[in-house]
Amino acid sequence: MGPFRVALSGDFRKADGSPTFPDFDLTPLAQAKDVEMVFLDNASPIRGDQLEDFDALILLAHRFDATSVPKSGRLAVVARFGVGYDTVDVPACTANDIALAITPDGVRRPVAVSILTFILALTGKMMVKDKLARQGGPGFAARGQHMGVGLVGKTLGSLGVGNIGAEMFRLAKPFDMNFIAHDPFADKRVAAELGIELVSLEELFRRADILCVNCPLTPETHHIVNAERLALMKPTAYLINTARGPIVDQKALTRVLQENRIAGAGLDVFEQEPTDPNDQLLRLDNLIAAPHALCWTDQCFAGNGAADIRAVLDVMKGQVPRGVVNREVLETDGFKAKLAAFGTRFG
Repeated sequence: MGPFRVALSGDFRKADGSPTFPDFDLTPLAQAKDVEMVFLDNASPIRGDQLEDFDALILLAHRFDATSVPKSGRLAVVARFGVGYDTVDVPACTANDIALAITPDGVRRPVAVSILTFILALTGKMMVKDKLARQGGPGFAARGQHMGVGLVGKTLGSLGVGNIGAEMFRLAKPFDMNFIAHDPFADKRVAAELGIELVSLEELFRRADILCVNCPLTPETHHIVNAERLALMKPTAYLINTARGPIVDQKALTRVLQENRIAGAGLDVFEQEPTDPNDQLLRLDNLIAAPHALCWTDQCFAGNGAADIRAVLDVMKGQVPRGVVNREVLETDGFKAKLAAFGTRFG
């Protein structure tokens, strides 16, 4: 019998063959017994013929759709580098007995820290104060016109209380804020432990002084932050989105910021990525923007990579990996047969 073959999407390497992200340590995979690791050619969506002879795929940013599924039926797991999976056709995976695994442990703390970075930068007026400092005397003379906002007693709201949302609240505890959230799937025990009041969607927008988007992009959450709900927010409130751009109606947010109907926004994600440099949104002083990379740190990428390798090696041993999105696939005869065969060969 041959080795357990693992493919890595081509975007893990630069054109010169060097690693795109050196902090992704492939050593545990390269040194694992009975494992063969291969980088695919760059293609997005990934083509099914590229994966015919592979048991596992570690996927960065390339798309995996129905045409990516190999006809051989051999592929057992797609390990996504991160927690977003809007680039993956989940039903196609399930229909073909392929588990989709993500890396919640790798991104939980880094993304929560990036949210706090936005909170402190926005309420502390960091961007305008940086400009003032560079102006010398005139800037220092104008500093009293740009007073920051204290956090004690303010209301921190979250649209979603999953892995990242809960971690955000944990990290925000020392600021003595009030916590509210809307999440129809929230774990009430976790919410109670963290002191989070679960509220309706409209109440979340009305009450939050800082409203953070921490939900996945689904058909139900697409443009859930729209003109109608933005109109409910306080003029002193801030909106932060580090989840996925299309959750927020960007045109509606642009109008709200242009008209100063909320105090500001922090965006790490956008409806169009890369952004259009001429987008009116990017010209606004009450916006702080990052290129879908605010959580990108050495620790984040090391954690994501380690989680993906662990998921792949778990499948190789015939074990269910952590972070499976399409849990229903675990009950299919086809996936069970794949795991059993791997367990017999490599377990």
